[in-house]
Parts: sequence; structure tokens; C-alpha cells
Amino acid sequence: MSTNTSQKHRNFVSEPMKKKPVTDLAGIGDVLGKRLVEKGFDKAFIVLGQYLVLKQDQMVFQQWLKDTCSANSKQSADCYNCLEAWCEQFL
Repeated sequence: MSTNTSQKHRNFVSEPMKKKPVTDLAGIGDVLGKRLVEKGFDKAFIVLGQYLVLKQDQMVFQQWLKDTCSANSKQSADCYNCLEAWCEQFL
């Protein structure tokens, strides 16, 4: 994992997920968050579930995020890295 992470990433991985909104994930802002909510992914733990269902495969997860909410490569990579780091910390 890159050491060059955003403050949003660091905040997310510093504590348990609980019921954080999807927009707390690094790479997911208001626009992508709204698109995810519209598709039923309103909480970060639901996106985590999809990440786990996709067997933590970076390419597959990033493609899913692009297909689901039109995330670009940076946004989908930031979200993947955020979930990966959170799992390393808490699972």
C-alpha cells in the first residue's frame, strides 16, 4: 500500500467502520456516493461486503466500482486501497 494516502483514507482506517456512510470511503465523494446509494450501497460496510464477495481482487473490485457508479481509475483505486488497509487493521 502506498504511504501517500489522503486524510480521508487515514481517518477511515483509524477506527471501526460501524455504520459510516459510503462517502466516508476514500475516493467516494458526494456524486459517486449518491450513485452508490441509488444502487443500494448506502453504507461503507455494504461496499466492504462487495469487496469481500469479489475476493479482494483489485482489478475486479475497481471494475465493479467503475460499472456501478462510474468511478474513474484514481477514485476506484483509492477506495480499494482504503478497504484493503481497513481489512488489514481490523480483520
